[in-house]
Amino acid sequence: MSATVSNPASSTRPASGRMAAVNDMARLLRGLFEVEREFLRTVTTLIYRVGEPELKYLLCQHAWESAGHARFLRERGRELSSFGSSENVRDSIRKLFTEAVGTTTQDPLVLTAGFYNVLKPALLSAYRHYLKVTDPLADWPSKKLVEEFIADEERHAREIAPYLAATDAREWSLHLTQALDDLGGWLAQETRLPLAASYVWQHTQTPFTHPATCNRGKYPTCSSVFSQNPAETPIVRSWLVDPQTDARVIRLMVYVWLMMELDAVDYLSTIFFDTPHAPFDLHHDMARHLWDESRHSQFGYRQLPKLGVDLMTVEHSLDLYNILVQMPPHERYAMMTMEFEAGSFPTKALVMDRIRELNDFEADTLLAFDRNDEQNHVRYGHRWLPEMMALFGETRPTDEFVKATQEKFKAFAAIYGNQTPHALTPAQRLTGEKILKLAGV
Repeated sequence: MSATVSNPASSTRPASGRMAAVNDMARLLRGLFEVEREFLRTVTTLIYRVGEPELKYLLCQHAWESAGHARFLRERGRELSSFGSSENVRDSIRKLFTEAVGTTTQDPLVLTAGFYNVLKPALLSAYRHYLKVTDPLADWPSKKLVEEFIADEERHAREIAPYLAATDAREWSLHLTQALDDLGGWLAQETRLPLAASYVWQHTQTPFTHPATCNRGKYPTCSSVFSQNPAETPIVRSWLVDPQTDARVIRLMVYVWLMMELDAVDYLSTIFFDTPHAPFDLHHDMARHLWDESRHSQFGYRQLPKLGVDLMTVEHSLDLYNILVQMPPHERYAMMTMEFEAGSFPTKALVMDRIRELNDFEADTLLAFDRNDEQNHVRYGHRWLPEMMALFGETRPTDEFVKATQEKFKAFAAIYGNQTPHALTPAQRLTGEKILKLAGV
């Protein structure tokens, strides 16, 4: 088949000729690839709308695993005739996933239930259908992949269940089920039940927009956890680089810093939905980037309590999301990779050297992996920022664009930044002064 064919899986007509068996399986693999790719693009819209950090972390993990599924499906599919060389997703699949995103005002747990109680079970069913209809020896490479993905899907269902146990999503689930039934399942392997004439696609009535701020659930919030005032915030900028600061204090502050990489999780998540026509490899690397930032946040989230910090006293900073969501996707990505991450290396290098004084192997390990990951993220920026710029018609040289974006961010920070008041009083919240006491200084 010609490499110019964009949707080789769009027809459900059985293949014919001497390569019919291969072509049939390639068609199904293509459908599975498109579903996994669209899941990644849209499930990420839940991350900044749900409030529980543990749920955000889990969604990031599932998004990364879905990206891995899609990548392996694409690579295997390209070994078979008629999979096609393009990465386009057919409109019928994209439309249903876009509908699942819902509206800004809908309960994010109800929307999460839609993904996990309707769309992902249908994907699991599609994977099982593939195993049923393929030859286990002739198609052994695909079979082994699909068996692993089935195990992942079953685990995802178990992992998400506790977060949805108290959520009544029956109405929304029925709404999505009707749209899915109209396709006859993701691989058109089931009897199709056409939509009623009265069915209303909500995303055509109310297109989704990112919320102006992200959700942090029960946790207290503020504009920023950084300042020069130890009575105001937990991270005192000058203390991080002052050789006279006790290493135990720096360790506590850097764990707060790591936990606050949750803001990177939230604003990076917004870019997937806004770039539907990006190369899949861009989304794949962003999914890895997202999962890395999630792990970094977990470093702080899990270590701070071990050092005596009550997480309910740690305010979550919202400024970066609140500012960046006002900017287009390529500018968000430029600030993240070419400014925030690239600019953090000198300070983090000093921090790493100081913490080594404590002979804390766990802290050393976490910071080493954080640095390694951040170096990869800057490489991602150099690789993908020019392509993302092209998606939005940006023709300036990359360096010129980055400098202009940095200036725009400063202007937007004056408008949209510093708008989140402290949720806790100085007596209630973690501050630099309290970190001194916790560290025994």
